[in-house]
Order: sequence, then C-alpha cells, then structure tokens
Amino acid sequence: MGQSLQPSAQLGHSSDLSHPIGSLKIDNMPKLVISGTVYELVEDLITVGRAPDNIIVISDPSVSSHHAHLQLIGETYRAKDLGSTNGTRLNGIPLAEAALHFEDRIRFGAVEARYEADPIGSQPLPDLEEVEAAPAQLSAVPADFANASPFPGQKDQKDPVRTAIVAGAALALLVFLGSMIAVLLMHAPGL
Repeated sequence: MGQSLQPSAQLGHSSDLSHPIGSLKIDNMPKLVISGTVYELVEDLITVGRAPDNIIVISDPSVSSHHAHLQLIGETYRAKDLGSTNGTRLNGIPLAEAALHFEDRIRFGAVEARYEADPIGSQPLPDLEEVEAAPAQLSAVPADFANASPFPGQKDQKDPVRTAIVAGAALALLVFLGSMIAVLLMHAPGL
C-alpha cells in the first residue's frame, strides 16, 4: 500500500492563492493521512486512485484507477466515490458523496485514511539571516601538535636495505634492457 505523489512538505501551493509564498499562512489546513503518509490538501480538487494521473496515488489492488475525489466547496471538502469497484466508506458507512469533518475515517477499497486538521497550519519559511563571514586567519601548528593519522609518517632517515634493493632492481633492469638492445642490433647470418 504505497502512496506516491507529494506528501505534505513536497506539495505545491494552490493555483488560486495570490499571496506571495513568503507571507502565506493557512490556519487548520486539512490533511489526509494514509498509512502514516500525510498529504496536505491544498488543491480545490484532489483525485484519489491507483492510476499515476491522480493527485494522491494509492498503489493497492483494492483501490480503483480513479477511485474517488475530494472537492473543496467553500471551506469544506466533500468526498465523492467515482463508481469504484470496492467502494468508498466514510466512518464505516458506504459513501456516494458527503461533506468531510475533521477526524473522519475514509476507506478507499481496503486502504484506511484519516481526514485531519493541521493545528499548526502551513507556516512560511523564516527569513534568511545575513551572516558576516570573516576570512580565515593564518595559523601556525601548535608546538604540542601530534599527527593523528593512523598511517605512519615519512621517516627522515633513509633505510639502507630498502635503498640497496631499489638500486639492485634498477641495475638489473638496465642490464636486461641493454641485452635486449644488443639482440635487436645483431644481424642474422645469411643462409
């Protein structure tokens, strides 16, 4: 029973709102809670169903493609079943069309939903504060600073065994390259 589309924080604002977003505040914005997912109802017409073109998509086989819609009339949403196969129930009673009240339970097929008020309402985001950033000052390493790296640091003194191995490998490589060049420069005797 996964819902897709825009739970509360992602939903856009209604096209009939002419206020700038920064100053908009709607008290007791209704919301629909379906399986723990909250949908703020901000459009005049909210379609509910399994098809991806609905505003609230419920991916459950008991929900019809275009199951029901919620329509804002005045300040109240009305729920209407759209001829769904498994029906819509409001507080346990089969629904054709009815006004919704906060704390109503709506059942779309086998999926339970709750119509609630948001007591906080949609709040505008706070204004951004201007922060003064000062350039970093040059700092020196403190005298008691120790390297916290888990990898050993570079040693100041040379390891004579390691130096001898690298020098021997380099000499062997030079001898090998010299012999290869000599072989390439040899002319094959004529037959």
